[in-house]
Amino acid sequence: MKKFIFGIITLIAMVAILPPVYSDASNKKNTPSDTDRRKAGYIFLEALRQRENDSIDAFFELLRHAHRLDPDNSVISYYLGCCYVTMDNSNRDIAEKGYQLVKTHFDNVPTDYDEALVYANVASHLGHNDEAITALDTLVKLFPDKLDARIMLADAYARSRHFREAIATYDSLESTEGKSLPLSLRKINFYMALNDTTGTIDEGRNLYRSAPDNATYNLLLGNIFMQVGMQDSAMHYIDRAQQLDPENGMTYLSKAQIYYNDGDSANYDKQIYQALISKDLDVENKVGVLTDYIKQLLAERDSSQRIDNLFKVLITQHPHESEIHKLYSRYYATLQDYEKAAEQMEYVTDIDPSNAENWNLLIMFNLIAEDYPKAIDAAQKALEYNPDSIELYQSIAPAYFQMKEYGKAIATYRKALQIADSTDYMLRSSLTCGMADAYSELNDTTQAYDCYEEALQLFPDNDLALNNFAYFLAVRNMELDRAERLSAEAVRISPESPTVLDTYAWVFFRKKEYSLALAYIEKAVKNCKEENAEILEHYGDILFMNGQFEKAVENWEKALALNPESDILKRKVEYKTYFNE
Repeated sequence: MKKFIFGIITLIAMVAILPPVYSDASNKKNTPSDTDRRKAGYIFLEALRQRENDSIDAFFELLRHAHRLDPDNSVISYYLGCCYVTMDNSNRDIAEKGYQLVKTHFDNVPTDYDEALVYANVASHLGHNDEAITALDTLVKLFPDKLDARIMLADAYARSRHFREAIATYDSLESTEGKSLPLSLRKINFYMALNDTTGTIDEGRNLYRSAPDNATYNLLLGNIFMQVGMQDSAMHYIDRAQQLDPENGMTYLSKAQIYYNDGDSANYDKQIYQALISKDLDVENKVGVLTDYIKQLLAERDSSQRIDNLFKVLITQHPHESEIHKLYSRYYATLQDYEKAAEQMEYVTDIDPSNAENWNLLIMFNLIAEDYPKAIDAAQKALEYNPDSIELYQSIAPAYFQMKEYGKAIATYRKALQIADSTDYMLRSSLTCGMADAYSELNDTTQAYDCYEEALQLFPDNDLALNNFAYFLAVRNMELDRAERLSAEAVRISPESPTVLDTYAWVFFRKKEYSLALAYIEKAVKNCKEENAEILEHYGDILFMNGQFEKAVENWEKALALNPESDILKRKVEYKTYFNE
């Protein structure tokens, strides 16, 4: 049980000595005896002593015992009720039981100010907002000089959408305390919720009149006018706020919004730039503003030079703010400049090397940029801070694979399997499949075959393992009927995947079922978002065996353009000379 939190209770120690406060006992079947009341008082004092010693379990049990002896003692009920309400328990019935016990004390002694505030808070928390309003209204009348009860009452009115009553309560506060920004902001929000434009403007003007040279008050009034479409008045007060406080970045943002509403992009850019270089605007706001600005410029297909200049200014101002470098990295990623995206992420990982997500982004950008040594280097550094990160191993192994360092890829997959959850069959299947692919590239047929088998035993619906195992068998002319079944299952799971369709076509090609092969390879080519050398070469081979020789050569030529180092493709393209003779 966690430690309980209560309001300030005074003179509680006297509860065992003073006469207890009783609820209406006439309806009780069993009235506590004087002996039980005295016992309850002593037990309660011991409970308080246990609480002072942080023995919360003992405190709670003693309270329960005291309450059983004297359920009419509302002070004991109050404490026990607070225990029930603040328990780490999602059981609504227990919370309601606690609420009723706390309410008992308020009903009996509404003049206990702090306890009454706790009761009102509990009532609001449990959705009894009308009862909270009643309690707080009682307190305001009993204690007209207590400000926190008035504030809570206004908030309770607002929660019930009684905005006029909330405003009136704040007005009564202001009559004694004077105007203040927090109270005016709340009232403005309530007027806006009521769609009361006149009230909203009047409240802004009243705050402004209380201190006409306050830049914040001028800015607030300007923003109110902007919200209601009075752009000239808005600009007047925002201009004045800017004159009073030239370093206030929010004034530039407000003016930028007015220019944006007017379609004045040149002045909009100037104000955004001034806001971003302002020393007064915090980094979180700057990142938010720049994010929106970038989205707008990218949507308009505008020049990126302005964005680059802004980033350079911000990085000069805040060289060690990782969020700015991260945003710059994502901006470059949007432009598909993954090398520069990785460069910015390097700054981020230098600033905060313990964040695994940042390392994963850096590794991903290096992998996409096909800078595999940098990806591996980043992953190795990341492992120093996150030694048990499966995701990092899953990045390193494919990088080794792409570098044709298949032995290192296999070793990395084995390390990953050692730390992977033994019950995470999908993950273990994926890692084992990766190991099988590496063994396949090493022409270790036995190990590759066994690993593919194991991957599918772990997770039979692993479409990558199904596809790669089928292709492994097809290229070796092994168990072609089984290859067909495996590939068909992969197609069932991923029916639109060009890679999966290409494998299915290639299995039929190996089985010399060329018409079926042609049907599936054509679908694979159609589904390719970008031309793929291997699929185009297969397309050419299948076309050739279907007697479409010229079209076969056309596709071999396309494949050769994508893979100019292939001697096999060069020889295939030479068939063209036979057709031209």
